[in-house]
Amino acid sequence: MTSTAWPAPVADGPLDATVEVPGSKSLSNRYLVLAALADGPSRLRAMLSSRDTRLMGAALETLGVGVETGTDWLVTPGALRGHVTVDCGLAGTVMRFLPPVAALADGPVHFKGDVEALARPMGPILDALRALGVRVDDEGEPGRLPFTVHGEGAVRGGAVDVDASGSSQFVSGLLLAAPRFERGLTVRHTGATLPSVPHIEMTVALLRTAGVEVDDSVPGTWRVEPGPVAARDVRVEPDLSNAAPFLCAALAVGGTVRVPGWPASTTQPGGLLPGILEQLGGTARLDGDVLTVSGTGAVRGADLDLHAAGEIAPTIAALLVLADFPSRLRGIAHLRGHETDRLAALTAEITRLGGRCAETADGLRIEPAPLTGGEWRSYADHRMATAGALIGLRVPGVLVEDVATTAKTLPDFVGLWTGMLGARVAA
Repeated sequence: MTSTAWPAPVADGPLDATVEVPGSKSLSNRYLVLAALADGPSRLRAMLSSRDTRLMGAALETLGVGVETGTDWLVTPGALRGHVTVDCGLAGTVMRFLPPVAALADGPVHFKGDVEALARPMGPILDALRALGVRVDDEGEPGRLPFTVHGEGAVRGGAVDVDASGSSQFVSGLLLAAPRFERGLTVRHTGATLPSVPHIEMTVALLRTAGVEVDDSVPGTWRVEPGPVAARDVRVEPDLSNAAPFLCAALAVGGTVRVPGWPASTTQPGGLLPGILEQLGGTARLDGDVLTVSGTGAVRGADLDLHAAGEIAPTIAALLVLADFPSRLRGIAHLRGHETDRLAALTAEITRLGGRCAETADGLRIEPAPLTGGEWRSYADHRMATAGALIGLRVPGVLVEDVATTAKTLPDFVGLWTGMLGARVAA
């Protein structure tokens, strides 16, 4: 057990809490990329300030973009420069969104990342850039970090095929830079499956609100016309996927959790949470912009297809470990290529606590079993850490290794978690 292990608190009764969730990482980093390519300065309000967004901001500054952080983030576009190194950390949005941007720079851009990032697949987007005439040099295992994109100041564009079965970010990364390509870009998905479609819809929606013409009328094909990207003054929605552990807590131990700022409509995959939680035995209602979820402490098992919302799958899996009936999660094979192999990690950690969990071809099968305390490894993965905290609400003695990894997308998770519990913590 490492010295950073965090004793997950056990709830000592039903919850009654309101949790203010910070801004969406997915929206924040998309706004940053579009602001960097815009026709003037942009102001981004209620931005998430986390490791992933700071990495994106620092990477754009490295490429010659002005980024001022604070209550609002001010982004001033500049000439994109090469002969620099971009540190991706473990941020999938940085490593997948910025290579097409780097192709517009005036020289080579070297991409590196954390040790864990070297296992994340990059091949589809790098191959797509090569097909568009951009030189990309592998400097480690082919299709992985590190690599160098040789920018020449412009990309001709046209049409490209990409297999985005492993991540919808491959499509989004190409679409975000496409307005700046001389001929725009048509992206065709060639894989058998397409995970996290809401994230692509999010990208398309943000492009359109920035004045970019996008045609997505043909399934699996997106056409972005060349043209200016409008500078914006926008407010970022709360991160609905980061709200998942808190809302699931109401089902796990009973009581009510409220999240203000919930949008009436959204492209975030986390927007599917209310319906999912109702299938698992909770109740959910939206009063104005406040989402209220209540539960009894009894979790109903279910068969769920989460292909459109894979990022909340670790949280839902942790909740289903506490269910009274066998469950299955489907459509999430792509989670094997996230911060860690999330399917293998969840299986290992649930089993370590005495649970019964097995991998399937495209997901997990979970069955009821008595749980005991013990180490819960995070694998440098923020979703794994919060999953351990959720199980710890009901199971005494869960020790979450490296809970600080939650800072990737959710600063002060521990403070928010203990604040939700208030006095409802067992001694």
